[in-house]
Amino acid sequence: MTEKSNRLVGDLWGGLAAMLVALPSAIAFGVATYAAVGGQYAAQGAMAGMLGATALALVASGWGGAPRLITAPCAPAVAVLSALAIELTSLGTEPVTTMLLLLVTALLAGALQVVFGVVGLGRLIKYMPYPVVSGYLSGVGLTIILSQVAKFLGTPAGTSWHAALSNSALWNWQGIAIGATTIAVMTVAPRFTRVVPAAILALGAGVLCYFALAIRDPALLTLNGNTLVVGSLGGSGASFSDSLSLRWHALGGLGLKDAYLLLVPAMTLAVLLSIDTLKTCVVLDAMTRGRHDSNRTLIGQGLGNIVSALAGGMAGAGTMGATLVNLSSGGRSRWSGLIEGALSLLAFLVLASALAWLPMGALAGLLIVIGVRMLDRQSLHFLRSRETVLDFAVIATVVVVAITVGLIAASGAGILLAIALFVREQVGGAVVVRKSLGSNRFSKRVRTTAEMDILEQQGAQSVVLELQGSLFFGTTDQLYTALEPELATRRFVVLDLRRVQSVDVTAAHMLQQVEDRLAERGAVLIFSSIPARVPSGRDIRLYFQEVGLANAQSRARVFDEMDDALEWIEDSLIAQAQLERVDEKPLELREMDLFSGRKSETLADLAAGMQTLSCKAGERIFGRGDTGDEIYLIRKGMVRILLPVGTARNRHLASFGRGAFFGEMAFLDHQPRSADAVAFTDCELYALSRQRFDALVEHHKLLGLNLMEALARLLSARLRHTDAELNALEAS
Repeated sequence: MTEKSNRLVGDLWGGLAAMLVALPSAIAFGVATYAAVGGQYAAQGAMAGMLGATALALVASGWGGAPRLITAPCAPAVAVLSALAIELTSLGTEPVTTMLLLLVTALLAGALQVVFGVVGLGRLIKYMPYPVVSGYLSGVGLTIILSQVAKFLGTPAGTSWHAALSNSALWNWQGIAIGATTIAVMTVAPRFTRVVPAAILALGAGVLCYFALAIRDPALLTLNGNTLVVGSLGGSGASFSDSLSLRWHALGGLGLKDAYLLLVPAMTLAVLLSIDTLKTCVVLDAMTRGRHDSNRTLIGQGLGNIVSALAGGMAGAGTMGATLVNLSSGGRSRWSGLIEGALSLLAFLVLASALAWLPMGALAGLLIVIGVRMLDRQSLHFLRSRETVLDFAVIATVVVVAITVGLIAASGAGILLAIALFVREQVGGAVVVRKSLGSNRFSKRVRTTAEMDILEQQGAQSVVLELQGSLFFGTTDQLYTALEPELATRRFVVLDLRRVQSVDVTAAHMLQQVEDRLAERGAVLIFSSIPARVPSGRDIRLYFQEVGLANAQSRARVFDEMDDALEWIEDSLIAQAQLERVDEKPLELREMDLFSGRKSETLADLAAGMQTLSCKAGERIFGRGDTGDEIYLIRKGMVRILLPVGTARNRHLASFGRGAFFGEMAFLDHQPRSADAVAFTDCELYALSRQRFDALVEHHKLLGLNLMEALARLLSARLRHTDAELNALEAS
């Protein structure tokens, strides 16, 4: 067989297996929903379930977005719609109007799903916090279980679950026997065979049990007044069509009050169906190493629910059980879903008249097993750790609200708790990653020994705080608490923002207050590495300008790189100590640390062997890979050492100022230059080649020894300063 033939055969078997799994559940979901309107409407619910399975599969699979996905009526749909039916019935709404409102709710939910897909919300819905989803699905499971208790016990229609449990006189042992048989087969069947889906075997066992009981009680073979079976519509599928037509004719009687009543249930249903679908798609992607189109999938699901509602069918979503059966049975493409829909339609046409004999106890048992499987028992593990107790509390809250108030209220509680979880996560994390003082954190500019002494003594006037995450109303107090001890003592407060993801108005206002408080005593707030683009797409640098933190009127200083900020602070501290002046004359040899204390004759010979250079700002002194063994001493100005990265970028390695030296590596090992040296400002330099140095050493051996010793001492000092900075960073 060709690959195409193999794929078609796989889709055929996958679609057949998926239909056998999805259809019994769809019938049970439809019965559970419409039975909430009145027991006499259970058969219409069975029809609605089969029509929903047909329309959803054909339309959603035909639109595409997620190959192999099987769409059918599902538990969240029956939970929301049956709750709405109970509420409408309690308000005295006519049954025909109630069933119409159920269809309109499903129609609105489908339209909302289409909107979700069009505006690109498919990716966002997937990120609903797990505790909220777990709590809601567990609440749906418990709601389904409780709604089926009375039917399982065979009590009269309209009996509540707690009344049914508390009054054993109302129990019907035949209904219990049928339901128990269904539950037993549904639970045990997968241990013996997976060829035939457990739902089919369980439903078949329930039907056989019913007719076995009918042998002893012939009254069970009569449909009229028989509460143990679904019952007939009136003898043909045409009565269902007439009933559906009657409902849509009642549409003209609906008003704004009805639309307002349906808005929250429709939104709840749309979100839950979307989450259920996308959760199934994520699992399917992991198993097939594929990738679904979330937004296209949502549009297909919405169109499917719209068509299903117009045809009088149940709402639904991409279902996990039927999808996995489709996959394991050979389904490879969306044709498997189309085949499942076509087979559901065939079953509807063939079995419509037989639906009347489906036992209510069997359907109740089927739904009870489905509800039990929806309970997230793994969440009980959250009680074992103090760190996850709050997550369990969220799950428990959603479940309790779902049972005591309703699923619609639980959806609202879930949304609020989702927001609370986000705020908790942001507030719980440390917004300050690291804090370091200027006395043990330095710029890349290489300083003289005297300058480093000043920086070590005066460096405590500056503090650097590295921030992360979101600066918003939930973390503002935490940040201010970290800043407050520094505001009264530091002259420079630096905020490193390169890890910040967002900033809101509350945080911006707090930073403005910090800036004002520092300015009152002549101190400076400094921003470093403000992100120009964060994952959300926002330009925080532009936002800072708009709120007045980084514009021309602001007293805060802004630097693109942390090293630039540190260098500016160091220059300010050194200038304050009057070690640097703009009009200072170029240094002579005797004024440099390397040659301090040398004899005049020795310095004269050394000067005669040196070359004096002048460089303009931006001029390259040497480049990476160049040959040359000169060591350069800076008489005036500043030189930066840059490492080329790629073709258009340079990484700033170090800066050297007046009295410092650079180029010592090639001077010592005779290897090519490892980086670029560029004049940052106009510079005056001494250049001493290794050849001239070796010639001088012949006559001034002590000079050579002292020079090498001075080089080693200064290099050692630089290394010690680097070690101290690394230790400070690690400790903080």
